[in-house]
Amino acid sequence: MTRMTPFSNPLFLGFESMEKTLERIAKSGDSYPPYNIERIRRGNGKGELLRITLAVAGFSEHDLEVTTEENQLIIRGRQSDDAEREYLHRGIASRQFQRVFMLADGMRVLGAELRNGLLSIDLDRPEPERLVQKINISVRD
Repeated sequence: MTRMTPFSNPLFLGFESMEKTLERIAKSGDSYPPYNIERIRRGNGKGELLRITLAVAGFSEHDLEVTTEENQLIIRGRQSDDAEREYLHRGIASRQFQRVFMLADGMRVLGAELRNGLLSIDLDRPEPERLVQKINISVRD
């Protein structure tokens, strides 16, 4: 028996990669570090931007890396242990992480800022152009 998915419909042409992406996202259950995604409307009438904010307390800018690869925004955090410190109790985790966000075509990363243990990444979501294209029909008799 074949597996039926929402993208199995013959009217959805070329969406196979989106289906694989959704499956991968559903399988990733790691919730560290916590994050917010918010929509920020620009006051000058130039649309809106998106801001992803991650709680990265204890990480410095040297411990964090923000990159884009193809249509993915990848945030990595890696803290190095300080050999000079001797902990009697260690309740604050210093584990490494990788958080991946899928970006739509045309999305641009405007910048990243680390302030008070929060890493904010601003993304520009440009207004898509409405493209209407007439397809000529050739007649062959």
